[in-house]
Order: sequence, then C-alpha cells, then structure tokens
Amino acid sequence: MNEHAESATHEVLRSRRLGSLLEVLWVSTRLGLTSFGGPIAHLGYFHEEYVKRRRWLDEQSYADLVALCQFLPGPASSQVGIAIGIARAGLVGGFAAWLGFTLPSALALIAFAFGVSALVDSTAAGWLHGLKVVAVAVVAQAVWSMARSLCPDRERATLAILAAIVTLLWPSSIGQVLAIIVAGLIGLRAFPGTALTPASHMRFPVGKRLGLAAWSVFFLLLLLLPILRQVTPSHGLEVFDSFFRVGSLVFGGGHVVLPLLQAEVVGPGWLTNEQFVAGYGAAQAVPGPLFTFSAYLGAVMNTEPNGWSGAFLALVAIFLPSFLLVVGALPFWDLLRSKSGFQSALRGINAAVVGLLLAALYNPVWTSAVRAPADFGLGLVAFGLLMFWKCPPWLVVVLTAAGGEILARI
Repeated sequence: MNEHAESATHEVLRSRRLGSLLEVLWVSTRLGLTSFGGPIAHLGYFHEEYVKRRRWLDEQSYADLVALCQFLPGPASSQVGIAIGIARAGLVGGFAAWLGFTLPSALALIAFAFGVSALVDSTAAGWLHGLKVVAVAVVAQAVWSMARSLCPDRERATLAILAAIVTLLWPSSIGQVLAIIVAGLIGLRAFPGTALTPASHMRFPVGKRLGLAAWSVFFLLLLLLPILRQVTPSHGLEVFDSFFRVGSLVFGGGHVVLPLLQAEVVGPGWLTNEQFVAGYGAAQAVPGPLFTFSAYLGAVMNTEPNGWSGAFLALVAIFLPSFLLVVGALPFWDLLRSKSGFQSALRGINAAVVGLLLAALYNPVWTSAVRAPADFGLGLVAFGLLMFWKCPPWLVVVLTAAGGEILARI
C-alpha cells in the first residue's frame, strides 16, 4: 500500500513537472513570436505576461532579476527569461524558456540566409514601423507599472529620474552599470532596515555547487578556447570561440553586440560586409532577441560549417555564456537578496532599473518610432488597448502593425 502511495505521489509530481515545463515552453514561444522592439521592449512583454497576467513572480522579484541581468554580460532579456524558466520548472525549464523565446527569430533568420528574403524584406515597410510604434506602448506600460510598485515615494522616484538622466547623458553599458551601483549605495544608506518577506522571496532550484560549477565552465571555456583555436586548426572551433567570446563580453545585449560580431566575422573574411548588413536589416523585422542574428551569420559563412550546422553552432555558442552565468549567479543572488541590508540596496537598484527603462523609452524606442503625429496617435491607441482595455499583447502587436501599414499607404 505504501509502495502504491509513493508511486502515485511520484507520478503526480512528475506530471506536475512536465506540465510546468510545457507551460514554460508554450508561454516563451508565444513571447518569441510576438516580442518585437528590442531588449527593453522584451522586458515589458515579460512583465505583462509573467508578472501581471500569470503571476509567476511579483514585482519585486522581477525587478531583482532585471537588476541581476543588467550586471551580467549577455542579452539581458533572454537571461531574465531563462531565470524565470528555472524558477518555474528547474534547469530544463530555463532551457525551455530560452528555446521558446529564441527559436522563432532564429528560424526566420536562417530562412532569410537561405534566400527566403521575401519573409522579412523591406525594412521601410509600414507594418515594420508599426512594430516599432507598439514597442513604445509596451515599454511605457512597463515603466508605468513598475514605477507604481518600485518608486512609491518621492525619494525613489527622484532616484529613478536621476538614473534616467545619467543613462541618457552616458548612453553605454558602463553608464547603466554605474547608475545601478550608485543607486544601490544610496539605497543602502537611505532605506535601512528593510527585510524580504517570505511571499516575495523567489526560490531557484540551483545549489551553490552547481552554481560554482557553471562559473568554472564559463571561465574555463573563455580562457581555453582561444588557446585551442591556435593549437587545433578548425573553422568550427574558430566559430565557436568567436561567438562564445562575443556572448561573454557584451553587457546589455541588443545593438551593442553588432560591432563585435562584425569584427569577428567580416574581419577574417568569413562573409562580406554586404551580407552582414543585409542580415542586420532582416534581424530588425523579426521578434525575439537580436542575438539570434548569430544564426544568420553562421548559416551564410563561406566556409564549412555553414548552413544549418553553422547556424546551430553560432547560436549555441553565443547564448551558452548567458546560461552558464545565470545558473552560476542565481544561488548566490538568491542568498544575498534575502538579507535585510542587501534589500536596502535593492530598493535603490530597483528604482534605478525603472530609470533605465524610462531612458530607453526615449532612446532608442521613442526616437526610432515616433516620427510624426500619426505615429504618436497610433502609439496612444496601442497604449490604451494594453492599459485600459487589457487586450493581450499579441493582438495589440498585430493591430498596430496593421495600423502602421495603413498609415504608410495613406
């Protein structure tokens, strides 16, 4: 009887884990199909889906994750998704979250590399401009929602505004990291005695040993790959080393990665600058993380491995550092954020994160999308549908893209 009961319990737990895993894969895939507008907009989509709609984590835990991923090199939005997947369904859940969010854009760019340019052609298309406009509404909604929760008093609101100003005056990853560090130090002094409530303490099923092992593998690959590349003549090893190094050294993700990628693939003659620019144009027209541009680059290289194998190799290599860094950081971040002193600092850091989102709402989201009164009107419609009519983001994306096409034809 006991054996039967134990077996039944294991079966229920296995079923729940599978259900959580499939749920993570489904939700992240839907986000991967509809999240246009770059990394800051992605955080807005994540906030709407994971925090407000599904309540997988609360505002404070989400802001803590965003702050952590701003410190880590790699694509911040993808890392936030990986961390949420790990919290929901373990390490396999983290992989499912990455796969769902990454695969749609990667497949579209590989198709473009094989000549299916009609799928993502014409960077001046009206529907594409509509996607830029909807990103304004998504980021504005995220800023509004997070500010209400994380900047409820004038001190933290002021800190957010100052962080936004610093980021706008110093538009680089260094400026962002500096704003977060200074805000944390101010929070440590200005907001003493705070404690993390059990309800908001998000647990990650990653132990310290596994975290240390992930960090060890990361640094080992970062140090050994360039040496192996010199010792063993292999184009596949050269590709893996180049894309792994780019994924390891870029903070914030997004467009910051482009000059490094260009130097790595155009410099050695793996592809032409014209091919690089064409692929970048295509990458603007697909949802999901810009790091999937690596799949296109791997597919069009003129030396094997290229095609599907080159795309897969480049894609895995550029995202592998992100996975290793997130897994390595989560157990220690989980421990740190439970301390009252660190929570004081996090109050300031989270206010700074709101400031970073506010700065990004202006540049590059607003400046690249709102070029005429009609664009502003379309953005207001999208914002109203999201905020007040509570329409699902994917529907707002479709409607705003259609609106952009209509405006382009008028």
